[in-house]
Amino acid sequence: MGVEGCTKCIKYLLFVFNFIFWLAGGIILGVALWLRHDSQTTNILYLQLGDKQAPNTFYVGIYILIAVGAVMMFVGFLGCYGAIQESQCLLGTFFTCLVILFACEVAAGIWGFVNKDQIAKDVKQFYDQAFQQALMAESETNNGKAVVKTFHETLDCCGPDNAIGAITPLWRDDLCPKKDSILKNFMESSNCHKKIDELFSGKLYLIGIAAIVVAVIMIFEMILSMVLCCGIRNSSVY
Repeated sequence: MGVEGCTKCIKYLLFVFNFIFWLAGGIILGVALWLRHDSQTTNILYLQLGDKQAPNTFYVGIYILIAVGAVMMFVGFLGCYGAIQESQCLLGTFFTCLVILFACEVAAGIWGFVNKDQIAKDVKQFYDQAFQQALMAESETNNGKAVVKTFHETLDCCGPDNAIGAITPLWRDDLCPKKDSILKNFMESSNCHKKIDELFSGKLYLIGIAAIVVAVIMIFEMILSMVLCCGIRNSSVY
């Protein structure tokens, strides 16, 4: 026989939470794919300076998000089906998957917090190397100038965060985004270190907010699934 009373309410409440969880998985998958193909990050992280590729730490995180989004959609469907069918086996499997997902999310959150500044730092170091090569005579024999111009045009910036970067719009305006005049070029140009920080910190905050929302939903789902599982077991006794 099926569950009755409060346990029945929990059954449909769990279904609703799982549907939200399934939608959240779809949103995370969509956001991850957007971040993966975002023009600003793609233009920068696909660059190559001689034999050296731009840092790909950011993309590693994005690929993890894509996998998490896909797994969340599967687990959400499993929870919905298990709740409607009142299957202890499916609910137990669902609970186990949730615990594993939650542990992975906590581990990913700790890794992200520890390395949150490393991504921007690696990209800034890559930019500085390209900028140095672009200023040297040998820039004609490598792609340093092309790499720097891609950074400048994508982020609308010019030069690193130092004295040389501050005067770059005046003496190397060929590297900077074109403005109406050299003076306007100098007055309105932002340094690229600041723009790189803004680019990655904004996206990391977006990922962090999504992770917190999903973690809260997962905690509620683990509690509800265990309560429903116990309710189904008790109802089968009578």
